[in-house]
Amino acid sequence: MNYNIITYFIYGCIMVFIIYKIGLICYRNGNIFVLHLMPNNAQLCLYINNILLTGYYLVNIGYVIYSISTWKTVYNPHNIIDTIATHSGGIILILAVLHYMNIIVLQLFFKSQKQYV
Repeated sequence: MNYNIITYFIYGCIMVFIIYKIGLICYRNGNIFVLHLMPNNAQLCLYINNILLTGYYLVNIGYVIYSISTWKTVYNPHNIIDTIATHSGGIILILAVLHYMNIIVLQLFFKSQKQYV
């Protein structure tokens, strides 16, 4: 039995769900955050939020594909659980770091813009 195919399928389903749900939550809540930083320009806030969402999807899809390409061969059900847990945990950690980096960069950018106005 080929455990790699089963692992790819399970990992793919989990990652699609996680990437979609977290992207939707960050998109909805992020729009409010960006609007708070620039209260006078709602349309630009929407554009920034759309760009952040697009970048989020591209980075995560790229990481999932890269992650699958670096897997070792899965030999038994124990390896299925280990591989899925390790790679899912890695992408969730990367998501958290990227999310906080976006918040910090946007905060610093708009703070510096207020000094010049």
